[in-house]
Amino acid sequence: MGYDNIPQQNADSPIGDIAYLARSDHRVPALVALTERPRSRSELCELTGVSSSTIRRTLDEFEDRIWIRKDGYQYAATRLGEVVASGMEELVEQVETERQLRDVWHWLPDEISDFSVETWAAMTVTVAGPDAPYRPVNRFESLLEETAEFRFVHPKIALMEPCLDVLLQLLDEGVDIVLIDQPDSHTYFITTYPERSAEMMQRNNFTVLEYDSLPPYGLGLLDDRVAISCYEQESGTVQALVDTDVAAVREWAESTYETYRSDALPVEPELNS
Repeated sequence: MGYDNIPQQNADSPIGDIAYLARSDHRVPALVALTERPRSRSELCELTGVSSSTIRRTLDEFEDRIWIRKDGYQYAATRLGEVVASGMEELVEQVETERQLRDVWHWLPDEISDFSVETWAAMTVTVAGPDAPYRPVNRFESLLEETAEFRFVHPKIALMEPCLDVLLQLLDEGVDIVLIDQPDSHTYFITTYPERSAEMMQRNNFTVLEYDSLPPYGLGLLDDRVAISCYEQESGTVQALVDTDVAAVREWAESTYETYRSDALPVEPELNS
């Protein structure tokens, strides 16, 4: 499928060359393939899924730009072609990363913008949809089930409530759990799940602290991953979960967690009764 709606650009310009490559899905893959090793026209047809006549026209355009050279019945990228292919691959990867984060960007902490594109690319983004509203919760549960330590700063109840059974299982397995949330969250869980809350609060490996004003996002620290939960503020529903194992994000998450932990207070005894 081509991109016929892309405006035509002056061919004698860098933007014109980029537009030429972008107007048809097969052109960048064909050029990249020729940087890997020499290939015949039939190989390129099979690789890209386009006709022989289309590949012939593409190769003619590549040759005119000195991006490739013909050697017998095969074609190979020149050094100029290698540079262009590498640049287009990088551009495509960066746009793929941007598209992955685009719909959740406004929910993420401001500090995320300080990280490199490579760090963004390493993030796993799980977004709720009309047909799968619990997709982020399911991803979160899968991360919980694999951890031996869990610390979580969470402003909303939506992500934790479906995970109570998993938390109890982790406590039974001896996993250390520390939750920092807001007073209204304690009140909700203790009044809605009094027996389960009392049982959890009696565990030596379970600590609950309160902080009056938490950030609008949740921040979870697991064994080797950091999870950022994104909420729709009015309804409190979970809209997305972003998780990663990148060291730079871990360092930021540890620092942020300690900031809240240092000023958080234990749950008042009367809330535990």
